[in-house]
Amino acid sequence: MRQTEISDRGLVRLLPSTYHKPPALRGLVDGDDEMDILAEIEGLTSSRLLAERGRNPHFDPRELAWQRRRLDLRIYGDTHVNAAFTYTRAGGNRFNSGERGAWYCAWDMLVSISEVAWHRTRELRFTNCFEDRARYVELLADFIGVFDDMSDEPEHPALNADPEIGYPEGQSLALKLRRAGSRGLIYPSVRAPAPGGNCLVCFEPRAIQNVRPGASWDLIWDGTPHYTIAAVVADVNAGRP
Repeated sequence: MRQTEISDRGLVRLLPSTYHKPPALRGLVDGDDEMDILAEIEGLTSSRLLAERGRNPHFDPRELAWQRRRLDLRIYGDTHVNAAFTYTRAGGNRFNSGERGAWYCAWDMLVSISEVAWHRTRELRFTNCFEDRARYVELLADFIGVFDDMSDEPEHPALNADPEIGYPEGQSLALKLRRAGSRGLIYPSVRAPAPGGNCLVCFEPRAIQNVRPGASWDLIWDGTPHYTIAAVVADVNAGRP
């Protein structure tokens, strides 16, 4: 496997808008003191907060992204980074187990959409109902450094389209790479509709730089497994009297 040095801006990760809203608890309290109490209660079951407090056996909390507390300056994206590594799907994904997450992104927005849409279509197929509308928000991030690269190995077993085959192979490969000190892996998208779309899975929270929000997109299923994409246009009059 080769290694590739990159210095690229604005790689796209798509996050369901449900997870990109202000804290749901804020409307239940009158002030910061009460908010701190509710946040403490929430923290009893929050995988992210437990990991940040050193109570996740799979993480050294020093690995995670941290907010600057001086002058109450908070850096956008830190909680999103930590959440990507501490909230996992049962059984994991292609290059992470159910114990430790990773940051998946792509150079092209359409490649990211193809990846998330495949998973959502799969969930809809389980229900046998292809009526859905899902909104996703772009999280853009920059990456600088040397990464392992298998973009020229499309036939690698870890890239098998069947999760039952590809995921165990990919998780085994990712574990070996991480133990060898790898920061992440560049690989060809398995779900993109056309060849040439590469993805990046980042293994280290600290390698993810300058996280910021991008555009929003609606994915729409109207009775079939085929979806359409609609850009979300911001309402410039929102909030005006």
